[in-house]
Amino acid sequence: MDLAIFIPIVLFICITLAIKTIVDARVRRRMVESHSSEELVRAILLADEQNRRMSALKWGVVLSVTGGAFLLIDALSLAADRPATFGIVIIAAGLGMLGFHWVSQRKIG
Repeated sequence: MDLAIFIPIVLFICITLAIKTIVDARVRRRMVESHSSEELVRAILLADEQNRRMSALKWGVVLSVTGGAFLLIDALSLAADRPATFGIVIIAAGLGMLGFHWVSQRKIG
């Protein structure tokens, strides 16, 4: 497999994340400069922190379950090009997302 195809994809992702980070920082700065109420600024910063934590939890759960799927694939000695292999990985990612949703609802409620 030619790995050179991943270079533009990774470059696009990096540029997108850099733009998002810059825009978010500018929005926060403008809110502070516009003399918004301190409660509003604090609430937005608290919501951002909560979103970061939940994002880390989400990806931790999804990647852990997907890693378990790869262990299962290896234990069953499935070939990489078999449809069952793709199905196991996709189902594991979906179960990881459902697990995250379940955990996040328990944290909120």
